[in-house]
Amino acid sequence: MRILHTSDWHIGRTFHGHATVEALHDVLQSLAQVVRDERVDVVIVAGDIFDSAMPSGEHFRVLTAALTALREAGAVVVATSGNHDSAARLGFQASFARLAGIHVLTDPERVLEPVTVDGVHIYGIPYLEPSLVRHLFPGETLRRHNDVLARVMQRIRDDAASRGGRYVVVSHSFVGAVGAPDEASDVERDITAGGLDIVSLDVFDGPDYVALGHIHGRAVLAERIRYSGAPLHYSFSEAGKPRGVWIVDLDDGFRGARWVDLPIPRRLSVLTGTIDELLTLDRFATAEEDWVSAILTDDVRPLDAMARLRARFPWCATLEHRPATVAPASTESYAARIAQKSDLDIVDGFLGHVRNGQALTDAERDLVLDALGELDADGVAS
Repeated sequence: MRILHTSDWHIGRTFHGHATVEALHDVLQSLAQVVRDERVDVVIVAGDIFDSAMPSGEHFRVLTAALTALREAGAVVVATSGNHDSAARLGFQASFARLAGIHVLTDPERVLEPVTVDGVHIYGIPYLEPSLVRHLFPGETLRRHNDVLARVMQRIRDDAASRGGRYVVVSHSFVGAVGAPDEASDVERDITAGGLDIVSLDVFDGPDYVALGHIHGRAVLAERIRYSGAPLHYSFSEAGKPRGVWIVDLDDGFRGARWVDLPIPRRLSVLTGTIDELLTLDRFATAEEDWVSAILTDDVRPLDAMARLRARFPWCATLEHRPATVAPASTESYAARIAQKSDLDIVDGFLGHVRNGQALTDAERDLVLDALGELDADGVAS
């Protein structure tokens, strides 16, 4: 059997305020070609199909188009819900979809009902919030995600043993061997509390393959336990992480896995320098069609910096001012620093501080003087 492992589609997520639906639609459509080229039997989607619990009609249309294309390419589809999804909404009409070879597994009470394809049993574990599933384990103390998954995996191992043959597990979880929070990007909603909900790798002992979701970068925890990551970049913190899928082969057991890259609609570039450098130097020309995160090192924050940058980098999405020269912090109290200053000087100093050294313009100075004059007039009148 040949499996394509993907996860974390996050349909509906924006990229720094920019819609990603069209780009994601194109990338998900490319999965169908991978299915054809690689002669894939089963596509696994390991959770976080939607980015929110309230997906719009447009987001459902993207999902429908992707699932239809995968099915038409000849693959059975097995998808689970993640911590971003609403299990109820994602699982709506799952019974009808199953008739078409699309299996959407969102019910924690049905984890022992695998999808069986060519003798391989595929167990889909939806994201299991401990507080919401404790009632399924009466008399047991299950405080952490690790506790719940350990108990569920034991049941799955027992069930698989009784059925016989090969089996695969799909789980959306934060597995400890990833390296704790260091591997998570800033868009992976935290499903840990002080590290208590990180799942131990040995919880997943037994299956021929474990397809994990939640981490947005690919990761190999063990030969048969892997994260595929997201198919699209959703943050500049993911800039160095490739986008793609795992192609997994099973025979009598796990035979091997290899990586297949997916197209990247627009690259991510983080550029550092003064605004003049970014706008003029040839070495930045390769980023002109990229999503750009600009870090400006000018001593004073440039005026209209974003508008000026977008003249060269139309897809500049974020801007940070990080001066190359930083004034030493003063130990003098604020009261002492303003003791001999006029009201105008105090306003000028405050605005200079919050605007990284940019002083009042002549027009701003006139406005401040007018306002201070009105305050003085009100004081005399009272």
